[in-house]
Amino acid sequence: MDAIFLDVQMPEVDGFDVAASLPDGGPAVVFVTAFDRYALRAFDTHATDYLLKPVEPDRLERALLRLRAGLRARPGAAAPPAQLLVADRGATHVVRVVDIDWLQAADNYVTVHALGKALLLRRTLESLLGDLGPAFVRTHRSAAVALAAVQSVRPRGKDDATVVLKSGTEVPCSRQHRATLLRLLQRP
Repeated sequence: MDAIFLDVQMPEVDGFDVAASLPDGGPAVVFVTAFDRYALRAFDTHATDYLLKPVEPDRLERALLRLRAGLRARPGAAAPPAQLLVADRGATHVVRVVDIDWLQAADNYVTVHALGKALLLRRTLESLLGDLGPAFVRTHRSAAVALAAVQSVRPRGKDDATVVLKSGTEVPCSRQHRATLLRLLQRP
């Protein structure tokens, strides 16, 4: 187990007791509670994050990004892969991660868009993004883009947007993911 989300107030035992019982080097801890008064105590226990209920989707996404970054920084953590092997239409394709422009989800499959090709990979988008690391960001429940492939972000009514890639491809960006995308694009 890599991470655990704990409420501060639980029946019989509180979240701080559970966190204290975890072994050194155990899972990262994120506290989720309706009370802000426990925040300092949570960070004193080396919690990775502290979320207030009701949890906003953008705030949850930032917490997940922080968790992923922390897990990759752990000793022995696997680095993002340099390439993917994609078995599609009777052939196994070697796709360099730096050549991927964007990813499109369809149930338990992801279409990998790279170098003008669309290859189908049997994985969930969430799982693949966890492996690919911070070079990719989700823009929609069914899409993610390589940050290096983004040319511009155009507004599109009700806080939604369209991400225009350097290849000219347009990828949807929902309002839940727009702020995170723009923040990540500002990083050097």
